[in-house]
Amino acid sequence: MLKVGVLGAGHLGKIHLRLLNQSEKYELVGFFDPFEENALKVAAEFGYTKFDTMEALIAAVDVVDIVTPTLQHFECAKLAIEAGKHIFIEKPIANTVEEAEAIIALANKHGVKGQVGHVERFNPAFTAVKDKIKNPMFIETHRLAEFNPRGTDVPVVLDLMIHDIDAILSVVRSKVKSVNASSVAVISDSPDITNARIEFENGCVANITSSRISMKNMRKSRFFQKDAYISVDYLDKVCEVVRMKDAPEVPGDFDMILQNAEGIKKQIYFDNPGVQLNNAILDELETFADAIQTNTSPIVTLEDGTEALRVAYMIIDSMEK
Repeated sequence: MLKVGVLGAGHLGKIHLRLLNQSEKYELVGFFDPFEENALKVAAEFGYTKFDTMEALIAAVDVVDIVTPTLQHFECAKLAIEAGKHIFIEKPIANTVEEAEAIIALANKHGVKGQVGHVERFNPAFTAVKDKIKNPMFIETHRLAEFNPRGTDVPVVLDLMIHDIDAILSVVRSKVKSVNASSVAVISDSPDITNARIEFENGCVANITSSRISMKNMRKSRFFQKDAYISVDYLDKVCEVVRMKDAPEVPGDFDMILQNAEGIKKQIYFDNPGVQLNNAILDELETFADAIQTNTSPIVTLEDGTEALRVAYMIIDSMEK
């Protein structure tokens, strides 16, 4: 088992602590949180070992799970990597692209592995259809959340939209050609709702909307490709695949047939895969343990996290212009 420690015991940090403590692939050594009152409370309530310094925790483990505010990601990652420890780091990978690139360089120099916590890659609705998403040419996503003061210190692009940016980049195998975006700051000092249009060199277009001031929660993506429409509901964990094929000469009574203006007939049918429910956070943590043990590439690499951050800042730059 890999010895693991958690940096940061806030809302998400406590979830990571609980899951790592349950995991059969890790031995939870303890945690460090700079806020002494919170650290003492977490240690007393859950029985996790509290470390007095970040350096002491890092020295005691094989893997460092970084669940601190984004501004501290680079500092924590640097200390861990230079100590020869593998790192799991929550999204976004860093506060700036330059910091993210420095983390990659450090990891390569010291020969350690890193994974970024883009948890929607492990959402069962997405994993059920990912292999069916082939060369999508139009993508539309909506990630809408009710207002929560936590996270409003950063633009909604870095808080929410980056989930969809990463998922889109994982299925569109093409470079970003251009980005256009608009946003509104309704409650916060930074934008609360943003719409972005990303054009890729292969002609694919992604239209992404994220909001943290909605009346209800929604996390849906739709992928359109040749002869297929694929929808993913990350929130309700359901997916749908609608395909088209040449209609049979003699359709059945219940066949769904469409005919275009040229007289070509197509049959619509459903190709819905089963969704195996899981704990996505536990899965991302445990697949990282597998990557370390088998010396293979993590599912969400440091490079993936950096590219998602790069595109996020392209969107932010477009908003500001």
